[in-house]
Amino acid sequence: MAHLGAPGTAGQSGPGATSPAVTDEVSVRALHSQSTVYQGRIWNVVSDTFSLTPGGAPLTRDYIAHPGAVAVVVLNEARQVLLLRQYRHPVQMNLWEVPAGLLDVEGEDFVVGAARELAEEADLEAAQWQVLTDFFNSPGSSSEAIRIYLARGITEVPEDRRHERTDEEAEIEFAWVDLEEAAAAVLAGHIHNPSAVVGILAAAQAARNDFAGLRPGGAPWPEHPSQRLQ
Repeated sequence: MAHLGAPGTAGQSGPGATSPAVTDEVSVRALHSQSTVYQGRIWNVVSDTFSLTPGGAPLTRDYIAHPGAVAVVVLNEARQVLLLRQYRHPVQMNLWEVPAGLLDVEGEDFVVGAARELAEEADLEAAQWQVLTDFFNSPGSSSEAIRIYLARGITEVPEDRRHERTDEEAEIEFAWVDLEEAAAAVLAGHIHNPSAVVGILAAAQAARNDFAGLRPGGAPWPEHPSQRLQ
């Protein structure tokens, strides 16, 4: 059985092959040019020309330049997870999701952004924040990085401070679902939103060890593209 983080030789496979350290790493390649080919309301499409190796043939790739996002798996004392049902026009479906939103406030701390989204979408605040996992939503076509938090110690936002939800958000419906039931719904193909799928399965796994070992809410996120530019 391969051990994560054990040293080994990359490029080998088959019985008896050793395993490389299973850790994603930054790999900066020579960038020759970059241009914006489409400027949208929320994100742009950019075109990069780069080389994989020094002096290598140039390659051009178009992708979505995305500010990133945060999502929140909210658990109550009964270990029920909060799910939101919301219409998503590109797929023309009502999807069960977890609270989430864009990192579109310049200079905002990641966990502060998550708390803001939780208050705006679900009228809730949390006393305890931990990082469940980080992932790239579609790294072959987008720079979108998503951090999923676990939020516990839930209280309601006072009515005079609640966000007014409009458009698709005005139709949001809520449900508290047992965590294991939600995980089973993911595996049965009943939940499709990526943040919900990843977050629910991560929370179900973490719950097996009573959430021990999770990173604190303020843990660094060096893999987010904005952090690599600092």
